[in-house]
Parts: sequence; C-alpha cells; structure tokens
Amino acid sequence: MASCGDSDGNRIVAGAVVSRQPLILRDLSPFEKEYFLYQKNLERDNAAPFGAEFYFKKGSVAERNWKQQEAERSANSSSTSSKSSASKSSSASASTAGSTEGEAAEEESTEEDRVAAMEAKIEFNERITEADRTNDVRSLERALQRTLYLIVKKPREQHAWQFPQGGVRVCENLQEAAGRELQEECGGNMDLWFVGRVPIGHYNYSLPKNFVTESSVAAKGTKVFFMKAHIFAGQVQVDNKEIVDFAWVTKQEMKDYVSKDYYAVIKDMLSDF
Repeated sequence: MASCGDSDGNRIVAGAVVSRQPLILRDLSPFEKEYFLYQKNLERDNAAPFGAEFYFKKGSVAERNWKQQEAERSANSSSTSSKSSASKSSSASASTAGSTEGEAAEEESTEEDRVAAMEAKIEFNERITEADRTNDVRSLERALQRTLYLIVKKPREQHAWQFPQGGVRVCENLQEAAGRELQEECGGNMDLWFVGRVPIGHYNYSLPKNFVTESSVAAKGTKVFFMKAHIFAGQVQVDNKEIVDFAWVTKQEMKDYVSKDYYAVIKDMLSDF
C-alpha cells in the first residue's frame, strides 16, 4: 500500500501518544500540606459555633466521638492558649457525661456501635504496588500517581525506542493511520480512545540513504504527526517483527529510553504528573 507524502518530498507518518492516566491522587508536597492545614484551621476559627445538641443525641456514641474529635483537632491546631484550655474542658466534660450516662447511652446506640465497628475494619490499599517494587515497566499497575506513556522498541541499535508510528496510506487520515499502526505493532488487545483528530505535535527528521533506496517511496525525510490517545483496559502484545519490546514510562523516565533530539521534541506534549 502506497504511503502519503507532502510537496517537499517528505513521507507523512502518524504516531500514537498512548497514555494511562493517574489512578490515584498524587501525594501533596510539604508546602501544599502546610497550606491546606492553614486553610482548614482558618476556616474552623472563623466558622459559626456548631450546635452539637441539635445534631447528636445527648449521651450517644456519636456525640462522644464528635467531642473526642473536637478535642484532638483543638490539641493539634496552633490556636491560642485560651482555645486549647477550652478544648481540654470540653474533653473533660465529655468524659464526665459519658461516665454518668453510660448504660442508657449504650442501650440506645447499638446501631451506632455496629457502624463504628464496621468503619474500624476498613483497610486501605497500598499506594506502592508490587510492580513498583520490582520496577516492572511493562505493567500498567505501577506509578499509580503518575501518567504513563507507551513507548516501543524497534529491532535496531540507534533510535530504537519511540512512540508507535507508521506511514499514512492514501485516503487515510492521521487518526485512522495511528489506530491501524497500533493494532499492527501492539496487537488488538487494548481498549483505546483517541482524544481528537488533530495532532498534538510533530517531528521532522531526515531518512538514511539505505532507507530511501529500500522503500517504495523516494522521500527526503519524514514528518511524524502525533495523535493523543488514552488506554482504558488491555495490554500490549508485540509482534516481534516491527516491535521487539515495550514499556510504560513517565515523562521523567522517558529520557532514559529515547534519544535527546526525540525527547526535546516530545517533552512539551507530556504531563509532568
């Protein structure tokens, strides 16, 4: 099948920038943590008094838990000494109220106890996966806080790693060409969605002489137009002909695989997070 070219004698190629979006929220920086803590304390100091007697039944487990949380928040905040002393007195009154009305409250709050017990059993998954520990760059279950990008390895020594790409055929648009090349090189076991029909960037490079003589298209160079896509499910299956390996890497890890010239072109198309 003949490939397309432009008026300058360049071969037109469509590349696919396939990304896996972050699966969890990233960790906050120390500055962000301090900023949000300050905003939280400022909002609490300026908030109207909370009518606990309206929302919580007197002597119930919910009331005791709320008072305990209020005491902990007051102890951890950087309030004035008067506020800290008030929090101590409120915690003391809470423990006194709990001791005097213990039996009646326990009988009336059986359902609340069950809910509290269920909440205590909640276990959170680790943010670091087994793929992170083993540095399995082929796995999509790594770097959950970051955007991962698919790069493939060609069977050659120089410029081996790159985004999946291939020539655009006659009567074929860039999106169709990028999708076809992905299926040919990486298999059809990926659920992909192309963000749009407009490329997010392009890359020009000259072709070696032996490529021009071996190819059916006599081209001076190549223009690669990158199409953006997201993966929702599935995995790459290399054909071991055009592609011999693949990796899912972050923007920072990309520099260890691709050439400096290639990275200088694509770096502004990639997310820092």
